[in-house]
Amino acid sequence: MLHAKEKQDDNQRLNIFFEDVFKQYLSRSPMKQSTLGIKDDYDKWDNISDKFQTENLSLAVNNLASLRNTFDYEKLNEQSQLSYRLFEHMVESQIEGYRWRHHNYPVNQMFGLHSQIPAFLINIHQVDSVADAQAYIARLKGVQTLLRQLMEGLEIRAQKGVLPPKFVFPHVLGEIQNILTGAPFEKNQPDSPLLADFRTKVEALKLPEKQSQRLLAEAERALLNSVKPAYLALFALLKQQQQLATTESGTWKLPNGDEYYRFQLRETTTTPLTPEEIHQYGLNEVRRIHAGMRAIMKQVGFAGTLQDFFEFVRKDSRFFYPDTDAGRQAYLDRSSEIIEQMKPRLNEVFNTKPKADLIVKAVEPYREKTAGWAFYMQPALDGSRPGIFYVNLYRMSDNPRYSEEALAYHEGIPGHHMQIAIGQELESLPKFRTEMMELTAFVEGWGLYSEYLPKEMGGFYQDPYSDFGRLSMELWRAIRLVVDTGLHYKKWTREQTIDYQVQNAPAPPEQAIRATERYIVMPAQATAYKIGMRKILALREMARSKLGAKFNVGEYHDVVLTNGPLPLSILEERVNHWIDSKN
Repeated sequence: MLHAKEKQDDNQRLNIFFEDVFKQYLSRSPMKQSTLGIKDDYDKWDNISDKFQTENLSLAVNNLASLRNTFDYEKLNEQSQLSYRLFEHMVESQIEGYRWRHHNYPVNQMFGLHSQIPAFLINIHQVDSVADAQAYIARLKGVQTLLRQLMEGLEIRAQKGVLPPKFVFPHVLGEIQNILTGAPFEKNQPDSPLLADFRTKVEALKLPEKQSQRLLAEAERALLNSVKPAYLALFALLKQQQQLATTESGTWKLPNGDEYYRFQLRETTTTPLTPEEIHQYGLNEVRRIHAGMRAIMKQVGFAGTLQDFFEFVRKDSRFFYPDTDAGRQAYLDRSSEIIEQMKPRLNEVFNTKPKADLIVKAVEPYREKTAGWAFYMQPALDGSRPGIFYVNLYRMSDNPRYSEEALAYHEGIPGHHMQIAIGQELESLPKFRTEMMELTAFVEGWGLYSEYLPKEMGGFYQDPYSDFGRLSMELWRAIRLVVDTGLHYKKWTREQTIDYQVQNAPAPPEQAIRATERYIVMPAQATAYKIGMRKILALREMARSKLGAKFNVGEYHDVVLTNGPLPLSILEERVNHWIDSKN
């Protein structure tokens, strides 16, 4: 019995170690604390200085050494061994990534502190008390330090020859101007986004008039004396860097760019696949999916080429809801209906289902112009908020009806909601596994697999155009493999990349432009979807062939979903372990 107790103690001690590391990580990120609803450092921003990043590296090295020196892997139980290896994977990636910390573009049209600051204050910083309002003001005052650190980083990058391409600058400069539009930056104008947000939150507190006015006056001073000069300084630096920028788009233009891109591919796909292998796989998949689309053309009696068919589905009004409030509501109603129709069928293919519910919402007006097409927001840990499938209905022409079914499966169920909410509800897992690990190939691979699964289940995608929508969304992800490696490895130009997408997919040219600009500033990220889906599907078919009558798809989905997100190599080991346990 003593031996069993020792084993238990090792596992308990390991979990305490992971909990301590997670607390250390949180203590160094006030913004992550706020995101999780913790108000300990509610008046502070993250430190993004180079010195702080070097300290993070040294903590990572020490934590990895502590793990290896303190715990005997062989003495741990199976789940603790998995946590041990995942922690190793995460920290080794962090240590290797330190070398490339200046190779990214921290200010771009997709994300960046310039736009994250207002989004964070508006969406994350809740004001439930006077102290919270004062913390909001302190954060406004802190914008100067935060943007100064950002500018120091931009200057280091420029010295190393790391500048975003020319097209990025007008987008970003325009966003900065939008942030500084309105009161108190301009007299006799409606409130700027930040002042409007602060005013709404303070008014909701229902304070005495004098106290409320005092807080608003203080916020206005902070906006004028800290936020405005900080953003104007950033604007001036970006204008200066714009003059030095070129139209070259790929990472190959950066110092050791080829090596950097290979690192990014390894990080994103969690595989050793080379750029050439990924490019070729993408070309093969584009051909295969085109063949499936031609079969649907035949089914619906369309005469003409595949490109003619693409033009037809881009333009014909039957494929779009009206660009009206009623049209938007109809889209939301239909998406909710698709999810409700899937719910009773889940038992056929899933043993574990999330407790949290899911709702469908339109992206809010204040951010719909710049937000992505669709995305998922996880439910609150305490169950107070359901999972949310957001769809951007700013331009109804961006939301064809034929893609609506596949999109609902990807973002909702059985897609991101199943995977993320189930992971969140696994109380036995150390927090670092659900809150610190970024494993895009697993997460997005599951989302894309979830578009395909209902096709196999039967009874879904009954309209051939809806099945075409499923194929068009998979095609878009296959094209990403070709164009991402094309841009960053084969030295394709931005124009070449846009042309390839327009010729090979039904998406309109504006979508191809936006997509290309995304791939340029987020190298390798777009390869995650198809590489992840391929692995999840291949492992399932391997298990089916090895297990025969013993194969159960619900059990397979448990193996995939009840360990939290995993690198694809470790997912393969888990599946092999499950197969061995059944034989």
